[in-house]
Amino acid sequence: MSRDLDQRIFVAGHRGMVGSAIVRRLKALGYRDLVTRTRDELDLTDQAAVRAFFAEQRIDQVYLASAKVGGIHANNQYPAEFIYENLMIEANVIHAAHQSGVQRLLFLGSSCIYPKLAEQPMKEDALLTGTLEPTNEPYAIAKIAGIKLCESYNRQYGRDYRSVMPTNLYGPNDNFHPENSHVIPALLRRFHEAALNGDEEVVIWGSGTPKREFLHVDDMAAASVHVMELDTQTYQANTQPMLSHINVGTGVDCSIRELAEIIAKVTEFGGRLSFDASKPDGAPRKLMDVSRLEAMGWKAGIGLEEGLRSAYRWFLEHRETVRA
Repeated sequence: MSRDLDQRIFVAGHRGMVGSAIVRRLKALGYRDLVTRTRDELDLTDQAAVRAFFAEQRIDQVYLASAKVGGIHANNQYPAEFIYENLMIEANVIHAAHQSGVQRLLFLGSSCIYPKLAEQPMKEDALLTGTLEPTNEPYAIAKIAGIKLCESYNRQYGRDYRSVMPTNLYGPNDNFHPENSHVIPALLRRFHEAALNGDEEVVIWGSGTPKREFLHVDDMAAASVHVMELDTQTYQANTQPMLSHINVGTGVDCSIRELAEIIAKVTEFGGRLSFDASKPDGAPRKLMDVSRLEAMGWKAGIGLEEGLRSAYRWFLEHRETVRA
Protein backbone atom coordinates (compact mmCIF):
# COMPACT_ATOMS: atom_id res chain seq x y z
CA MET A 1 0.00 0.00 0.00
CA SER A 2 1.14 3.52 -0.76
CA ARG A 3 -0.13 6.37 1.43
CA ASP A 4 1.35 9.85 1.26
CA LEU A 5 -0.87 12.06 3.39
CA ASP A 6 0.62 15.21 1.88
CA GLN A 7 -0.51 14.41 -1.67
CA ARG A 8 -2.63 17.17 -3.19
CA ILE A 9 -5.82 15.34 -4.15
CA PHE A 10 -8.64 16.63 -6.35
CA VAL A 11 -11.99 14.97 -5.70
CA ALA A 12 -14.20 15.78 -8.71
CA GLY A 13 -17.86 15.63 -7.75
CA HIS A 14 -17.33 16.12 -4.00
CA ARG A 15 -20.95 17.16 -3.42
CA GLY A 16 -22.37 13.99 -4.91
CA MET A 17 -23.07 10.80 -3.03
CA VAL A 18 -19.83 9.04 -4.01
CA GLY A 19 -17.58 12.08 -4.03
CA SER A 20 -18.69 13.21 -0.57
CA ALA A 21 -18.10 9.71 0.78
CA ILE A 22 -14.60 9.68 -0.70
CA VAL A 23 -13.86 13.03 0.93
CA ARG A 24 -15.05 11.65 4.29
CA ARG A 25 -12.87 8.59 3.86
CA LEU A 26 -9.76 10.54 2.89
CA LYS A 27 -10.18 12.92 5.81
CA ALA A 28 -10.67 10.00 8.20
CA LEU A 29 -7.39 8.49 6.99
CA GLY A 30 -5.56 11.77 7.60
CA TYR A 31 -5.13 13.19 4.11
CA ARG A 32 -4.51 16.89 4.56
CA ASP A 33 -4.59 18.57 1.15
CA LEU A 34 -7.94 17.92 -0.54
CA VAL A 35 -9.06 20.14 -3.42
CA THR A 36 -12.74 20.47 -4.32
CA ARG A 37 -14.78 22.67 -6.61
CA THR A 38 -18.53 23.14 -6.98
CA ARG A 39 -20.04 23.17 -10.47
CA ASP A 40 -20.42 26.94 -10.22
CA GLU A 41 -16.71 27.21 -9.44
CA LEU A 42 -15.57 24.76 -12.13
CA ASP A 43 -17.72 23.38 -14.94
CA LEU A 44 -16.07 20.07 -15.82
CA THR A 45 -17.72 20.07 -19.25
CA ASP A 46 -15.75 23.24 -20.08
CA GLN A 47 -12.42 22.08 -21.54
CA ALA A 48 -10.61 25.41 -21.21
CA ALA A 49 -11.72 25.87 -17.59
CA VAL A 50 -10.60 22.36 -16.65
CA ARG A 51 -7.23 22.83 -18.35
CA ALA A 52 -6.69 26.12 -16.51
CA PHE A 53 -7.68 24.56 -13.17
CA PHE A 54 -5.13 21.75 -13.47
CA ALA A 55 -2.41 24.13 -14.65
CA GLU A 56 -2.96 26.33 -11.58
CA GLN A 57 -3.55 23.79 -8.82
CA ARG A 58 -0.60 21.36 -9.18
CA ILE A 59 -2.70 18.30 -8.40
CA ASP A 60 -1.00 15.00 -7.47
CA GLN A 61 -3.98 12.61 -7.58
CA VAL A 62 -7.53 12.67 -8.93
CA TYR A 63 -10.67 10.85 -7.88
CA LEU A 64 -13.05 11.28 -10.83
CA ALA A 65 -16.44 10.85 -9.13
CA SER A 66 -18.29 13.57 -11.02
CA ALA A 67 -21.02 12.31 -13.35
CA LYS A 68 -24.59 12.86 -14.49
CA VAL A 69 -26.53 9.97 -12.94
CA GLY A 70 -30.12 8.82 -12.60
CA GLY A 71 -32.51 5.89 -12.66
CA ILE A 72 -34.40 4.19 -15.50
CA HIS A 73 -36.83 7.09 -15.94
CA ALA A 74 -34.09 9.75 -16.12
CA ASN A 75 -31.97 7.68 -18.52
CA ASN A 76 -34.97 7.16 -20.80
CA GLN A 77 -35.98 10.82 -20.74
CA TYR A 78 -32.58 12.47 -21.15
CA PRO A 79 -30.27 10.15 -23.16
CA ALA A 80 -28.49 13.02 -24.94
CA GLU A 81 -27.59 14.77 -21.68
CA PHE A 82 -26.39 11.51 -20.14
CA ILE A 83 -23.97 10.63 -22.91
CA TYR A 84 -22.79 14.17 -23.66
CA GLU A 85 -22.12 15.39 -20.13
CA ASN A 86 -20.40 12.21 -19.00
CA LEU A 87 -18.18 12.02 -22.09
CA MET A 88 -17.18 15.65 -21.70
CA ILE A 89 -16.44 15.42 -17.98
CA GLU A 90 -14.21 12.36 -18.24
CA ALA A 91 -12.42 13.47 -21.41
CA ASN A 92 -11.67 16.92 -20.04
CA VAL A 93 -10.50 15.77 -16.61
CA ILE A 94 -8.41 12.80 -17.75
CA HIS A 95 -6.71 14.74 -20.55
CA ALA A 96 -6.03 17.81 -18.39
CA ALA A 97 -4.69 15.59 -15.60
CA HIS A 98 -2.27 14.01 -18.07
CA GLN A 99 -1.24 17.37 -19.50
CA SER A 100 -0.43 18.72 -16.03
CA GLY A 101 1.61 15.66 -15.05
CA VAL A 102 -0.83 13.86 -12.75
CA GLN A 103 0.46 10.29 -12.55
CA ARG A 104 -2.35 8.60 -10.61
CA LEU A 105 -6.10 8.94 -11.19
CA LEU A 106 -9.13 6.86 -10.26
CA PHE A 107 -12.13 6.81 -12.61
CA LEU A 108 -15.48 5.68 -11.21
CA GLY A 109 -17.74 3.85 -13.63
CA SER A 110 -20.84 1.69 -13.25
CA SER A 111 -21.97 -1.91 -13.49
CA CYS A 112 -24.18 -0.94 -16.46
CA ILE A 113 -21.08 -1.21 -18.68
CA TYR A 114 -21.76 -4.93 -18.95
CA PRO A 115 -24.08 -6.56 -21.51
CA LYS A 116 -27.75 -6.89 -20.57
CA LEU A 117 -27.55 -10.68 -20.67
CA ALA A 118 -24.02 -11.06 -19.30
CA GLU A 119 -23.29 -14.30 -17.49
CA GLN A 120 -23.85 -13.91 -13.76
CA PRO A 121 -22.01 -12.97 -11.68
CA MET A 122 -20.45 -10.50 -14.08
CA LYS A 123 -16.69 -10.74 -14.43
CA GLU A 124 -14.55 -7.89 -15.69
CA ASP A 125 -13.89 -9.73 -18.96
CA ALA A 126 -17.60 -9.55 -19.87
CA LEU A 127 -16.99 -5.99 -21.06
CA LEU A 128 -17.79 -5.47 -24.78
CA THR A 129 -19.06 -9.02 -25.26
CA GLY A 130 -22.74 -8.25 -25.96
CA THR A 131 -25.60 -5.76 -26.31
CA LEU A 132 -26.12 -3.25 -23.52
CA GLU A 133 -29.36 -2.66 -21.61
CA PRO A 134 -31.23 -0.19 -23.90
CA THR A 135 -32.62 2.00 -21.10
CA ASN A 136 -29.17 3.20 -20.02
CA GLU A 137 -27.02 2.51 -23.08
CA PRO A 138 -25.90 6.16 -23.55
CA TYR A 139 -24.67 6.35 -19.95
CA ALA A 140 -22.98 2.94 -20.26
CA ILE A 141 -21.21 3.94 -23.49
CA ALA A 142 -19.83 7.02 -21.74
CA LYS A 143 -18.54 4.96 -18.82
CA ILE A 144 -16.91 2.42 -21.15
CA ALA A 145 -15.21 5.33 -22.90
CA GLY A 146 -13.85 6.48 -19.53
CA ILE A 147 -12.26 3.09 -18.90
CA LYS A 148 -10.68 3.13 -22.33
CA LEU A 149 -9.44 6.68 -21.87
CA CYS A 150 -7.59 5.61 -18.74
CA GLU A 151 -6.17 2.52 -20.41
CA SER A 152 -5.08 4.51 -23.47
CA TYR A 153 -3.16 7.11 -21.45
CA ASN A 154 -1.55 4.28 -19.47
CA ARG A 155 -0.46 2.47 -22.64
CA GLN A 156 0.74 5.50 -24.56
CA TYR A 157 2.15 7.68 -21.79
CA GLY A 158 2.88 5.34 -18.89
CA ARG A 159 0.26 6.89 -16.62
CA ASP A 160 -1.27 5.00 -13.69
CA TYR A 161 -4.95 5.72 -14.28
CA ARG A 162 -7.26 3.16 -12.68
CA SER A 163 -10.97 2.37 -12.97
CA VAL A 164 -13.47 0.94 -10.51
CA MET A 165 -16.95 -0.23 -11.47
CA PRO A 166 -19.39 -0.07 -8.56
CA THR A 167 -22.63 -1.97 -8.37
CA ASN A 168 -25.81 -0.06 -7.41
CA LEU A 169 -24.91 2.46 -4.71
CA TYR A 170 -26.97 4.10 -1.97
CA GLY A 171 -26.42 6.12 1.19
CA PRO A 172 -25.94 9.70 2.46
CA ASN A 173 -26.27 12.48 -0.15
CA ASP A 174 -28.21 10.24 -2.51
CA ASN A 175 -30.75 11.76 -4.92
CA PHE A 176 -34.23 11.30 -3.45
CA HIS A 177 -36.14 12.91 -6.32
CA PRO A 178 -39.43 11.00 -6.74
CA GLU A 179 -38.92 10.47 -10.51
CA ASN A 180 -35.22 10.88 -11.35
CA SER A 181 -33.62 8.83 -8.57
CA HIS A 182 -32.37 5.25 -8.35
CA VAL A 183 -34.44 2.45 -6.85
CA ILE A 184 -33.36 2.61 -3.17
CA PRO A 185 -33.81 6.38 -2.56
CA ALA A 186 -37.00 6.35 -4.63
CA LEU A 187 -38.46 3.51 -2.55
CA LEU A 188 -37.25 4.93 0.77
CA ARG A 189 -39.00 8.19 0.00
CA ARG A 190 -42.15 6.54 -1.34
CA PHE A 191 -42.49 4.16 1.61
CA HIS A 192 -41.78 6.96 4.09
CA GLU A 193 -44.50 9.14 2.58
CA ALA A 194 -46.92 6.19 2.42
CA ALA A 195 -46.34 5.40 6.09
CA LEU A 196 -46.75 9.08 6.97
CA ASN A 197 -50.02 9.32 5.02
CA GLY A 198 -51.40 6.02 6.28
CA ASP A 199 -51.64 4.61 2.75
CA GLU A 200 -52.78 1.02 2.40
CA GLU A 201 -50.64 0.24 -0.66
CA VAL A 202 -47.35 1.11 -2.36
CA VAL A 203 -47.06 0.41 -6.09
CA ILE A 204 -43.57 -0.46 -7.34
CA TRP A 205 -42.35 -0.24 -10.93
CA GLY A 206 -41.82 -3.58 -12.69
CA SER A 207 -42.54 -7.17 -11.78
CA GLY A 208 -40.37 -7.28 -8.64
CA THR A 209 -38.44 -10.28 -9.95
CA PRO A 210 -35.21 -8.68 -11.26
CA LYS A 211 -32.28 -9.19 -8.92
CA ARG A 212 -29.90 -6.42 -7.97
CA GLU A 213 -26.82 -5.98 -5.84
CA PHE A 214 -26.53 -2.94 -3.57
CA LEU A 215 -23.43 -1.40 -1.97
CA HIS A 216 -23.40 1.29 0.70
CA VAL A 217 -21.52 4.34 -0.52
CA ASP A 218 -19.20 4.33 2.51
CA ASP A 219 -18.05 0.88 1.43
CA MET A 220 -17.57 2.22 -2.09
CA ALA A 221 -15.42 5.05 -0.79
CA ALA A 222 -13.31 2.64 1.27
CA ALA A 223 -12.83 0.41 -1.77
CA SER A 224 -11.92 3.39 -3.97
CA VAL A 225 -9.21 4.61 -1.62
CA HIS A 226 -7.96 1.05 -1.18
CA VAL A 227 -7.56 0.64 -4.95
CA MET A 228 -5.93 4.05 -5.28
CA GLU A 229 -3.42 3.26 -2.54
CA LEU A 230 -2.37 -0.09 -4.01
CA ASP A 231 1.22 -0.03 -5.22
CA THR A 232 1.61 -0.18 -8.99
CA GLN A 233 3.06 -3.71 -8.95
CA THR A 234 0.07 -5.12 -7.03
CA TYR A 235 -2.45 -3.33 -9.23
CA GLN A 236 -0.83 -4.44 -12.46
CA ALA A 237 -0.42 -8.01 -11.22
CA ASN A 238 -4.21 -8.28 -10.84
CA THR A 239 -5.27 -6.47 -14.03
CA GLN A 240 -4.40 -6.30 -17.71
CA PRO A 241 -3.44 -3.26 -19.83
CA MET A 242 -6.67 -3.47 -21.87
CA LEU A 243 -8.82 -5.03 -19.14
CA SER A 244 -7.84 -2.90 -16.18
CA HIS A 245 -11.14 -2.05 -14.48
CA ILE A 246 -12.12 -3.55 -11.13
CA ASN A 247 -15.62 -4.51 -10.00
CA VAL A 248 -16.72 -3.18 -6.62
CA GLY A 249 -19.69 -4.78 -4.88
CA THR A 250 -20.81 -7.13 -2.14
CA GLY A 251 -21.04 -10.28 -4.26
CA VAL A 252 -24.62 -10.77 -2.95
CA ASP A 253 -27.91 -9.76 -4.62
CA CYS A 254 -31.64 -9.74 -3.87
CA SER A 255 -34.87 -9.34 -5.84
CA ILE A 256 -36.59 -5.97 -6.07
CA ARG A 257 -39.47 -7.55 -4.14
CA GLU A 258 -37.11 -8.57 -1.33
CA LEU A 259 -35.60 -5.08 -1.33
CA ALA A 260 -39.07 -3.51 -1.08
CA GLU A 261 -39.96 -5.79 1.83
CA ILE A 262 -36.82 -4.72 3.73
CA ILE A 263 -37.53 -1.04 3.03
CA ALA A 264 -41.12 -1.47 4.22
CA LYS A 265 -39.68 -2.88 7.45
CA VAL A 266 -37.11 -0.10 7.83
CA THR A 267 -39.70 2.65 7.22
CA GLU A 268 -42.37 0.88 9.31
CA PHE A 269 -44.85 0.80 6.43
CA GLY A 270 -47.61 -1.65 7.33
CA GLY A 271 -49.59 -1.73 4.07
CA ARG A 272 -49.39 -4.07 1.10
CA LEU A 273 -46.97 -4.06 -1.81
CA SER A 274 -48.05 -4.32 -5.44
CA PHE A 275 -46.02 -4.39 -8.64
CA ASP A 276 -46.80 -2.66 -11.95
CA ALA A 277 -45.51 -5.14 -14.53
CA SER A 278 -46.32 -2.70 -17.34
CA LYS A 279 -43.26 -0.67 -16.30
CA PRO A 280 -39.76 -1.68 -17.47
CA ASP A 281 -37.74 -4.10 -15.37
CA GLY A 282 -34.34 -3.44 -16.90
CA ALA A 283 -31.83 -6.30 -16.88
CA PRO A 284 -33.10 -9.52 -15.24
CA ARG A 285 -30.07 -9.77 -12.97
CA LYS A 286 -26.98 -7.70 -12.20
CA LEU A 287 -24.50 -9.26 -9.81
CA MET A 288 -20.81 -8.42 -9.77
CA ASP A 289 -18.00 -10.92 -9.55
CA VAL A 290 -15.77 -9.25 -6.97
CA SER A 291 -13.04 -11.86 -6.80
CA ARG A 292 -10.48 -9.53 -8.41
CA LEU A 293 -11.00 -6.88 -5.72
CA GLU A 294 -11.00 -9.47 -2.93
CA ALA A 295 -7.67 -10.77 -4.27
CA MET A 296 -6.39 -7.22 -3.82
CA GLY A 297 -7.35 -7.30 -0.14
CA TRP A 298 -10.74 -5.58 0.13
CA LYS A 299 -14.24 -6.84 0.96
CA ALA A 300 -17.53 -5.02 1.68
CA GLY A 301 -18.47 -4.69 5.33
CA ILE A 302 -21.94 -3.06 5.52
CA GLY A 303 -24.96 -5.39 5.29
CA LEU A 304 -28.05 -4.37 3.30
CA GLU A 305 -30.53 -3.85 6.15
CA GLU A 306 -27.90 -2.06 8.24
CA GLY A 307 -27.06 0.17 5.28
CA LEU A 308 -30.73 0.89 4.50
CA ARG A 309 -31.37 1.94 8.09
CA SER A 310 -28.39 4.28 7.88
CA ALA A 311 -29.62 5.74 4.58
CA TYR A 312 -33.13 6.19 5.97
CA ARG A 313 -31.79 8.01 9.05
CA TRP A 314 -29.90 10.37 6.76
CA PHE A 315 -33.06 10.98 4.71
CA LEU A 316 -35.07 11.77 7.85
CA GLU A 317 -32.42 14.21 9.04
CA HIS A 318 -32.22 15.97 5.65
CA ARG A 319 -35.69 15.53 4.19
CA GLU A 320 -36.38 19.27 4.19
CA THR A 321 -33.47 19.77 1.79
CA VAL A 322 -34.07 16.73 -0.47
CA ARG A 323 -37.67 17.53 -1.40
CA ALA A 324 -38.27 18.15 -5.09
